[in-house]
Formats: sequence, C-alpha cells, structure tokens
Amino acid sequence: MTHLKIGDKAPNFEGKNQIGNLISLSGCVNNKLILYFYPKDNTPGCTKQACSLSESYSELTKNGFRVIGVSPDNELSHMKFIKKYNLSFDLIADVDKKICKEYGVFGQKKFMGREYEGVHRTTFIINQDKIIEKIFHKVDTAKHSSQILESYNN
Repeated sequence: MTHLKIGDKAPNFEGKNQIGNLISLSGCVNNKLILYFYPKDNTPGCTKQACSLSESYSELTKNGFRVIGVSPDNELSHMKFIKKYNLSFDLIADVDKKICKEYGVFGQKKFMGREYEGVHRTTFIINQDKIIEKIFHKVDTAKHSSQILESYNN
C-alpha cells in the first residue's frame, strides 16, 4: 500500500507525543529509528506489538534504535495506553492522519467483508541519514522486536 520503498528518503514528520511534546524526524539524531504505525491503542494486536517493542526496548536501544509509535489516537489515549502497559517509548497522536498519509499507510482496508479506511500496520526502519532501510508490511505483532533484530542479524 505504501508508495515508499527501501532506499527512499523518509518524509519528515512532526507530531505531538502523549504529553504534548513535539517530535520530528529531524529531531531524531544519532539513532536508527523504528517508526511503527498501528491502528488503535488498547486493541489486542496493537497491544501485543507495543509490548513486544517495550519488553525488548533495552536491547533495541543497545543496537542503536529509537522507537516511536504512530496512530490516529489522541494524546490522552496514548498516555493511558503507555501507563497501562508501562511502555518505554513515545507515541505520536496523528489525529488528522497527516503522518500516516505521508507514509502511505492510511487507506482502504477490509475486515470480515466490510471495507473501510484505516491504518495499515507498517514499520519503517530509518537510518541516521533519514533513509528508509527496511519496511515491515507483515508485522508479527507478538514478536515484532525479534522480527526487527533478526532482520539485522541475517
């Protein structure tokens, strides 16, 4: 679904995190960025994915990664989600879906025969030069951190 591909310059983004602080791609320096897009806070798949990344957060940071999640939920929803599951990273409130659309992850979806617009679960790995190194379209929600780390060890 995304128009972006490996080797492309990542679109700059700017959004507020769970406590209202502005986060941007240009502000992410000295780390590879795991920028992951997910549909909704507190849903089973999204919770498994966030917990997988949070449980492996120290290993991810040791490997030079910074983690940022993006969904259309608002700041209050993100704050509750982070507190409930003790998440270790920022979540951007993309309520107008601007970042999702720039990264090409918002569009037509189908579930149980019903079509609707929503966020396609997608993870981008962006290097220090703001170039997309990897894209995960088929995310294993329960083992997403392993999926990312294994892709760098192979």
